[in-house]
Amino acid sequence: MKNYSVKELLTNGTLQQDVVVKGWVRTFRSNRFIALNDGSTINNIQCVIDFENTDKEVLKKITTSAAAEIKGTLVASKGSGQNFEIQVKEIIILGASNPEEYPIQPKKHSLEFLRANAHLRVRTNTFSAVMRVRSALSFAVHQFFQKEGFYYVNTPIVTGSDAEGAGEMFRVSALDAKNPPLTEAGDVDFTEDFFGKETNLTVSGQLEAETYAMAMGKVYTFGPTFRAENSNTTRHLAEFWMIEPEVAFMELDGNMDLAESFIKYVLAYVKETCPDDLAFLEKRLLDEEKTKPQTERSPMPLREKIDFILDNNFKRVSYTEAVEILRNSKPNKKKKFEYLIEEWGADLQSEHERYLVEKHFECPVILFDYPAKIKAFYMRLNEDGKTVRAMDILFPGIGEIVGGSQREERYDVLVEKMKAMGIDEKELSWYLDLRKFGTAVHSGFGLGFERLVLFATGMTNIRDVIPFPRTPKNAEF
Repeated sequence: MKNYSVKELLTNGTLQQDVVVKGWVRTFRSNRFIALNDGSTINNIQCVIDFENTDKEVLKKITTSAAAEIKGTLVASKGSGQNFEIQVKEIIILGASNPEEYPIQPKKHSLEFLRANAHLRVRTNTFSAVMRVRSALSFAVHQFFQKEGFYYVNTPIVTGSDAEGAGEMFRVSALDAKNPPLTEAGDVDFTEDFFGKETNLTVSGQLEAETYAMAMGKVYTFGPTFRAENSNTTRHLAEFWMIEPEVAFMELDGNMDLAESFIKYVLAYVKETCPDDLAFLEKRLLDEEKTKPQTERSPMPLREKIDFILDNNFKRVSYTEAVEILRNSKPNKKKKFEYLIEEWGADLQSEHERYLVEKHFECPVILFDYPAKIKAFYMRLNEDGKTVRAMDILFPGIGEIVGGSQREERYDVLVEKMKAMGIDEKELSWYLDLRKFGTAVHSGFGLGFERLVLFATGMTNIRDVIPFPRTPKNAEF
């Protein structure tokens, strides 16, 4: 007999067919009904056992999370909420699970408790649904760029450069931590280290991706990035995945078009391929939010929020116009914002971004032409000398989800910007070479993948959308 997945049986099963299915027991009730799940779908398949003719020792081992192989006949279900069930002919316990010791019993657990058991939490409905959505989004990322003629480039994880200029990087070293070699000045002598220089885990693959865009036209990276930022918030991770396309001969308008098309494509894909998971996650979110004050609830249900992105054109607004809107807004005038907007040049916070999307424009928003002082050195300076060709995409419930820019292609201007920000020209001589040998207009953006998963699943903590979160004081598993 062929071994089937639960998803195959529930969607394409044939009545009176003899089947074999393997999975983990979710529940076993009345000594008769086994809810079996193998991770292929949010839905369990009910397996009905003849307990009077089943070995009592086997029955004792049918416990939550035990691995089992079931052979039987697929029949029409008499119960509600399912079309099929299996009349069990034979059950083999492949791996027992002691109910006295197994921590995730079939009851409601807090997300904090499940984080402490991250190696087992994916056996719950919530986390299996989140991870299937994450997998679908990941596939859609590659599918979109490949269809659009991009080449996938793997940029370095160990690097000597700080793309963001923020300095919040994890050092990579093979030196003896207790007794490192020292220079005459008493500093650690990194010339004696493995790479012969000070190196770190990458904060972004952008700069290296630019080098490939300037030879292959359209490229993208999709890989892990690291920030040694001591932020214990629901929006920050020390290790996360970044999607970073770079395109030669493309100005900011084209960059905004690309980002909007990309986001709509991947969300449409997950809506089409994960309907059961999204329905479950939406119900979970609605149930969770019943306990919250109205002001803290999501502006709309999960699938409606996804449709909100798919059905609306993204409104393009300059930073200058946005600041005027915010300055004159009721929350600002009545001092309801935590960070009041008083003058041009302010770095916008999530509360401002969400106000623009949810209250003022009531559609996704792309802000562009930000003050140069609050943006990175590589962004193209506008003719006014005070703004750069940067753009951020703002979503409901989340604020900024994408940050990008037209890159500064002029050698002299880039050198001046680097000097002003104290960035070592020698360290980035290879980056400056792109502006010396066949420079051209080019643009790109970065999207933190976990923030996209957060949006698509309705989860409220970024630690719950990555398999094993890395955060301050936490590197378990």
